[in-house]
Amino acid sequence: MRYSIDPAASATEAMVVLDRLSPSDLLSRAEAFKLDGHGTRVTYSRKVFIPLTRLCRDVCHYCTFATMPARAGDAFLSPDQVLEIARAGQRMGCAEALFTLGDRPEARYGAARAGLTALGHETTLAYLAQVARAVIDETGLLPHLNPGLMAAADYAMLRPHSASMGIMLESAADRLCRSGGPHHGSPDKQPAARLAAIAAAGEARVPFTTGLLIGIGEARAERIEALIAIRDLHARYGHIQEVIVQNFRAKPSTRMADRPEPSLDEHLWTIAAARLILGPAMTIQAPPNLHRRDDLRALIRAGVNDWGDVSPVTPHHVNPEAPWPQIALPDAATAAGGRTLRQRLAIGPRHALAATEWCDPAIAPLVLRRIDGRGLPDAGGWHAGRGDALPTLVPAGPTGAIAGILVRAADGARLEEAAITRLFDAEGDDLAAVIALADRLRRETVGDTVSYVDNRNINYTNICLYRCGFCAFFKGSSKAMRGPAYRLDFAEIGRRAGEAAARGATEVCLQGGIHPDYDGETYLGVLNAVRAAAPDIHIHAFSPLEVMHGAQTQGLPLEDYLARLKVAGLSTLPGTAAEILDPEIRAILCPDKVTADEWLDVMRAAHSIGLRSTATIMLGHVERYAHWGGTSRGCGRCRRRRGASPSSCRCPSSTWKRRSGARAAPAPAPATARRC
Repeated sequence: MRYSIDPAASATEAMVVLDRLSPSDLLSRAEAFKLDGHGTRVTYSRKVFIPLTRLCRDVCHYCTFATMPARAGDAFLSPDQVLEIARAGQRMGCAEALFTLGDRPEARYGAARAGLTALGHETTLAYLAQVARAVIDETGLLPHLNPGLMAAADYAMLRPHSASMGIMLESAADRLCRSGGPHHGSPDKQPAARLAAIAAAGEARVPFTTGLLIGIGEARAERIEALIAIRDLHARYGHIQEVIVQNFRAKPSTRMADRPEPSLDEHLWTIAAARLILGPAMTIQAPPNLHRRDDLRALIRAGVNDWGDVSPVTPHHVNPEAPWPQIALPDAATAAGGRTLRQRLAIGPRHALAATEWCDPAIAPLVLRRIDGRGLPDAGGWHAGRGDALPTLVPAGPTGAIAGILVRAADGARLEEAAITRLFDAEGDDLAAVIALADRLRRETVGDTVSYVDNRNINYTNICLYRCGFCAFFKGSSKAMRGPAYRLDFAEIGRRAGEAAARGATEVCLQGGIHPDYDGETYLGVLNAVRAAAPDIHIHAFSPLEVMHGAQTQGLPLEDYLARLKVAGLSTLPGTAAEILDPEIRAILCPDKVTADEWLDVMRAAHSIGLRSTATIMLGHVERYAHWGGTSRGCGRCRRRRGASPSSCRCPSSTWKRRSGARAAPAPAPATARRC
């Protein structure tokens, strides 16, 4: 793309590109980047604002949040006051507790030190850790912490008590800290100190929010320098979850009360520049309360994909003159801009999906239990199998890339993996269009008849050599939890098959654990027992794991062993043991099970000799939509792509073999497995 900004461009080089673009070109390119990275979705966080203390050692000349001890009353909110705010948010459906506070007020005010002593702490950060943990334990809200400058030890202390943290860079211009500048007298606003704090957050693996405050005296080139600094820190650590581009608002009773505010066009230029510099995937926020409602659509067009804070409970303590809008306002503005509004958590979607990497072990489960394959909390409250009424979707026509994908799908084209993933990510009008086309294709293919089968499941053993992380069926011994372990003999398997046939069943489904005594002859014996008891019944049996186990124990190629099973009476194969056919996910769910390629090998071999099969996908655990589409295949540990050689993988060779598709012998029986 002409006039694109190289990911390694300097601030000077980026400015050259930006200066060459007309305002309309700049905005259109920024919007295209945004749509490429986030589609039509715009997010926000429903939260409560907890101003733990308004005392601060800095004296920013535009700030009305920080105050003096004589005006503050109690130096800190008490634990009961904090929990009162959090519980109010919980009742109103909030998911985030935003802790905002002055920067280390104990370094300046005796009142702050006395307040901390009364609360049993020496530092503001130690008290923050206590109340943040209380909010999690008592309300389930996930804290986002904005306590100012911090070092490695501070992040380590607070990480177990928060989902994310942040500090605004505001500007990379040192001159704004000089006499007469907005940051004069504020040691914590030195750009070098702020950048060091952001880097320390990256070292500490903390999902982090930062951003710019424009219109406080900086030049456009200085904004670009700040964006380049943020870009480079994110390239190094990957921890920046969101960049806020906030416009200065003049506040009464401050030294900058008479300073002109940046125009909407200036704000749009900076948002678009941020989008082109930071790339399609970055989340870029502009606060919706700092503009007229008619301006919000323009912010979306400039590249914004997040509205940030919307609170149904608490006021906006940092910008009290600009209250948070009711959620209906950004929702309407988002819809008017052809976008769909979705709630997010305190941790952004990209980092939420990788919560085990980015969150403390005490926090990661709280995040993972609340998100879907996009990294967002469940919006509609509908869950399969729970009996909920289906949501109503009225197709209004797909937008953007989805429309082209659906045209190709309707024509019978084979969709590439990226297109499939994009379909899974559809929502709003796009989702309605996807469902409508799927329903049309179903009608054209099979009509309106819905079929079923009279079936009996026969699970011949629940003792298994494998240890899938999600499984509550397997037993490692006859003394296992969740009921007794068992192994049915051939006579009992035949009896159950005959009973099923006598009751009118037309099919039996046979599956079990991989018993340490089982071999290829065992599965043939199961088929013989069923066929003898019910000669005409359809036998739907043996997952690819069982087939591979049987073939390996017999020393036979898959095709030869499957042919023996077919002669013995096997009719079709179930598509179980698939879960998610992606090495990255299988390394988490079932690292000792058949690999994705082994599963496919079994199915290809079965189809080659005339055996048909089903196929399954088990979704809604640790996978992402890209795994459904198949776009994230690679070694689960070091992310090497499929097709690379084992020597290029940093994992042990045995791990590579299990995850890349190389054949391996079945795992030995665990010491605790007892014959049943």
